[in-house]
Amino acid sequence: MMKIAIFDYGAGNLFSLKSALERNGAKKVDIIYDMEHLEKYDGLVLPGVGNFDPAIESIEKDNKNLGSAIEKGMPVMGICLGMEMLFNRSEEGKLEGLKILDGEVVMLPKGKVKVPHMGWNNLIIKGKSRFLEGVRNGSWVYFVHSYRTVPSDKKLVVASSDYGTSVPAVVEKGNLVGVQFHPEKSGEVGAKMIKNFIAMCRKARAEKK
Repeated sequence: MMKIAIFDYGAGNLFSLKSALERNGAKKVDIIYDMEHLEKYDGLVLPGVGNFDPAIESIEKDNKNLGSAIEKGMPVMGICLGMEMLFNRSEEGKLEGLKILDGEVVMLPKGKVKVPHMGWNNLIIKGKSRFLEGVRNGSWVYFVHSYRTVPSDKKLVVASSDYGTSVPAVVEKGNLVGVQFHPEKSGEVGAKMIKNFIAMCRKARAEKK
């Protein structure tokens, strides 16, 4: 049976995310508090709740396990904060990020737009992406964020959104996906992305056998 884990930083209610994964085809979804037994799972979600430094503190001890799982091809989806943590540093905190992706996280342009950005915005799809398969350019998704990522390698950005500046909305590198918005709150478009992520997990599981 295919199993997906959601890592809990201890920051909030993960029920809607768990429900969205189950509703869109994940047979078993566990909320986990450490990554000692990641090998039992076929995919991992880093959720979008919490603040940068406390989340980094809760995941730091598992950084090697996480890096190893990604290297072995486990699909990982970082949502909002979960995406931001993958980079080197963030203006939100003082601690270093996980340094899995090269780049930084900066605040949205405060004088230019309302911060935090809460609401629907459309996607500008820039490149081929397994996560965005079947998603139309211009599709609307739901954002709740005050920060945006600035990847060193611009080719990682497969979709962006405009909010006073260009916001990397989806970054993708192999089986690693980061999304700045919340797919679990983005209606049918978000459901399609979640199904695509589950398909990535299913494929990775088949390749392991």
